[in-house]
Amino acid sequence: MTPEIGFEDFLKVDIRKGTIVDAQPYPEARKPALKLWVDYGPEIGVKKSSAQITVHYEPESLIGKPVLGVVNFPPRQIGKFMSEALVLGLPDEAGEVVLITPDKDVPNGARMF
Repeated sequence: MTPEIGFEDFLKVDIRKGTIVDAQPYPEARKPALKLWVDYGPEIGVKKSSAQITVHYEPESLIGKPVLGVVNFPPRQIGKFMSEALVLGLPDEAGEVVLITPDKDVPNGARMF
């Protein structure tokens, strides 16, 4: 477990619901990855993300998938691709990423609390 933080620290992390609108292979990445474009609603818009999720997901199966992502990290250069958000996941028993998704329909841009 990591050290405790205050609620104020938690509020600094802006986690929003988005929908994947495009997904493409990213063969140039050092580790197997996909390039994602996620629509986080009218306030935030579409943000790009590089995600190491190739074990469980094919690009075409991701279109329309709801996800949670951190939208207030600074952009990060991942090879030739600029990642603008961090799509969130959990490790399965083998340590491979499984995306986090809401179990009910909520609008794009809804903030986690």
